[in-house]
Amino acid sequence: MEPGTYAVDPRPTGPPWRLWQEVGEEAAARQGVYAPVYSVSFGARGRIVIAPGDSRSMTLIPERCEGYCRGVDGRAGPNLACTGCERAVATRIDDCGSWQTVWLEPDAVVSRPSELPDRPPPDWADLERAEHRVPPVEPDGSWSRRWEAAVGVMLAHLVTATENHPVTLPSGPVAELLGHAVARYLPTGPDPRTVELAGPGIPEPRPLPDVLLVPRHPGTGEPWRPPGLKATVVPLDSGVWAYLTSPGETSPMPATGGLPAGVLRDDYPMPSRPWRLLEPHERAFRDTLVGLPEIRGPRLRRYHDAAYRS
Repeated sequence: MEPGTYAVDPRPTGPPWRLWQEVGEEAAARQGVYAPVYSVSFGARGRIVIAPGDSRSMTLIPERCEGYCRGVDGRAGPNLACTGCERAVATRIDDCGSWQTVWLEPDAVVSRPSELPDRPPPDWADLERAEHRVPPVEPDGSWSRRWEAAVGVMLAHLVTATENHPVTLPSGPVAELLGHAVARYLPTGPDPRTVELAGPGIPEPRPLPDVLLVPRHPGTGEPWRPPGLKATVVPLDSGVWAYLTSPGETSPMPATGGLPAGVLRDDYPMPSRPWRLLEPHERAFRDTLVGLPEIRGPRLRRYHDAAYRS
């Protein structure tokens, strides 16, 4: 989370956890899980996540600070207590392979207005700002963790929207950066579904493709939909979408004129590319997939069972 921002997860999250075999399909569906998983969360709905630096007046509860790699993962429930009343009010996550976050328990905190001036809420116009674009590569030369998570979520929606049919991606950054990941999760073959980028500021593609790859609203998280047009949309993180639509200058060749064959500019920073191809975050993919009601359809259920019961 960026400083000064928050998000709310409407789904049940965190402990207590119950095994799928004990819960059963109907009870799991009421919790928003529509395909077999190891365990189902019966934690609170509406938990609020903030950046750790934005938390105040809380202290760790030592007996609830379990974790894997010299960190805390929240497995025992809320591990932060209010310094005033000593009630457990939040969960600090800071362990290997986890986002650093603080999750506030909805029934233990109260919303109060701050004394700071209101900032305008984010809107579709934010996608046009250069700083909104999220580059695919981290400063250390590895793939962006946000990209890996965003691609995992997007792929779950793409598999569902196409019912596990082959797809063709638009040429350019989409095919270059996402092609390998899509090929891992969807088959190849005849009768592919067409996919194109769409969203605010982009001319409507013609002819209309089978699937539109659209941004999520930077404030609400709702996917963009073409006005007055019924279309199948697959949502994508707005920062990732903004980069795919406007990656900036990517060619080491001059805009006009030319250079001798085999000669490149020596003042141009070549775009970073890690040693491996971009892979989606597997947990983000599966958690999203089992949370989509469409997974109960026979074709998609066979896809899920073949992937996770072999």
